[in-house]
Amino acid sequence: ERSTSLNHCTADFCLIPIGGEDGASVGKYIAECQSGYGTGLEGPWDEVMNAIKACHEAVHKMGCPRVATDIRIGTRIDKPSSLSQKVQSVEERLASNSFAE
Repeated sequence: ERSTSLNHCTADFCLIPIGGEDGASVGKYIAECQSGYGTGLEGPWDEVMNAIKACHEAVHKMGCPRVATDIRIGTRIDKPSSLSQKVQSVEERLASNSFAE
Protein backbone atom coordinates (compact mmCIF):
# COMPACT_ATOMS: atom_id res chain seq x y z
CA GLU A 1 0.00 0.00 0.00
CA ARG A 2 1.24 3.46 -0.89
CA SER A 3 2.05 6.08 1.71
CA THR A 4 -0.59 8.75 2.22
CA SER A 5 1.97 11.38 3.24
CA LEU A 6 2.97 14.29 1.04
CA ASN A 7 6.13 12.33 0.30
CA HIS A 8 4.34 10.53 -2.57
CA CYS A 9 3.28 12.43 -5.67
CA THR A 10 2.22 11.96 -9.25
CA ALA A 11 3.59 14.35 -11.84
CA ASP A 12 3.24 15.03 -15.52
CA PHE A 13 5.95 17.08 -17.15
CA CYS A 14 6.64 18.43 -20.59
CA LEU A 15 10.24 19.40 -21.25
CA ILE A 16 10.64 22.24 -23.72
CA PRO A 17 14.08 22.59 -25.35
CA ILE A 18 14.71 26.12 -26.62
CA GLY A 19 17.30 26.68 -29.31
CA GLY A 20 20.06 24.25 -29.99
CA GLU A 21 22.54 23.17 -32.57
CA ASP A 22 19.93 22.11 -35.16
CA GLY A 23 17.92 25.33 -35.12
CA ALA A 24 14.22 24.51 -34.98
CA SER A 25 14.52 20.73 -34.53
CA VAL A 26 14.15 19.63 -30.91
CA GLY A 27 13.16 15.98 -31.39
CA LYS A 28 16.51 14.53 -30.32
CA TYR A 29 16.35 16.44 -27.04
CA ILE A 30 12.81 15.33 -26.27
CA ALA A 31 13.64 11.71 -27.12
CA GLU A 32 16.38 11.79 -24.49
CA CYS A 33 13.94 12.18 -21.60
CA GLN A 34 10.32 11.62 -22.47
CA SER A 35 7.59 10.82 -24.90
CA GLY A 36 6.41 13.39 -27.42
CA TYR A 37 3.94 15.44 -25.40
CA GLY A 38 4.59 14.74 -21.76
CA THR A 39 5.75 12.11 -19.36
CA GLY A 40 4.05 10.79 -16.24
CA LEU A 41 6.01 9.99 -13.11
CA GLU A 42 5.10 8.86 -9.63
CA GLY A 43 7.05 8.21 -6.49
CA PRO A 44 8.65 10.01 -3.60
CA TRP A 45 8.58 13.80 -4.13
CA ASP A 46 12.37 14.17 -4.11
CA GLU A 47 12.90 11.33 -6.59
CA VAL A 48 10.35 12.78 -9.02
CA MET A 49 12.00 16.21 -8.82
CA ASN A 50 15.45 14.66 -9.26
CA ALA A 51 14.27 12.79 -12.37
CA ILE A 52 13.05 16.04 -13.93
CA LYS A 53 16.33 17.72 -12.98
CA ALA A 54 18.26 14.85 -14.59
CA CYS A 55 16.33 15.41 -17.82
CA HIS A 56 17.29 19.09 -17.80
CA GLU A 57 20.93 18.15 -17.26
CA ALA A 58 20.89 15.54 -20.04
CA VAL A 59 19.41 17.96 -22.58
CA HIS A 60 21.91 20.69 -21.65
CA LYS A 61 24.76 18.17 -22.03
CA MET A 62 23.49 17.46 -25.54
CA GLY A 63 24.07 21.10 -26.44
CA CYS A 64 20.68 22.72 -25.90
CA PRO A 65 21.30 26.15 -24.33
CA ARG A 66 17.87 26.63 -22.72
CA VAL A 67 15.28 24.27 -21.28
CA ALA A 68 11.85 25.10 -19.88
CA THR A 69 9.49 22.63 -18.26
CA ASP A 70 5.77 22.63 -17.58
CA ILE A 71 4.96 20.47 -14.56
CA ARG A 72 1.68 19.33 -13.02
CA ILE A 73 2.01 17.69 -9.62
CA GLY A 74 -0.67 15.96 -7.62
CA THR A 75 -0.62 14.82 -4.02
CA ARG A 76 -3.30 13.05 -2.06
CA ILE A 77 -3.46 12.33 1.66
CA ASP A 78 -6.94 10.83 2.08
CA LYS A 79 -6.06 7.51 0.43
CA PRO A 80 -3.28 5.88 -1.60
CA SER A 81 -3.18 6.91 -5.25
CA SER A 82 -1.17 5.96 -8.32
CA LEU A 83 -1.20 6.72 -12.03
CA SER A 84 -2.33 3.17 -12.82
CA GLN A 85 -5.25 3.49 -10.38
CA LYS A 86 -6.32 6.73 -12.06
CA VAL A 87 -6.23 5.15 -15.52
CA GLN A 88 -8.15 2.11 -14.26
CA SER A 89 -10.83 4.34 -12.71
CA VAL A 90 -11.36 6.22 -15.98
CA GLU A 91 -11.45 3.00 -18.01
CA GLU A 92 -14.04 1.49 -15.65
CA ARG A 93 -16.25 4.58 -15.89
CA LEU A 94 -15.99 4.65 -19.67
CA ALA A 95 -16.84 0.94 -19.88
CA SER A 96 -19.93 1.36 -17.70
CA ASN A 97 -20.88 4.79 -19.07
CA SER A 98 -20.91 5.98 -15.44
CA PHE A 99 -19.36 9.40 -15.19
CA ALA A 100 -20.66 10.32 -11.72
CA GLU A 101 -18.40 10.11 -8.65
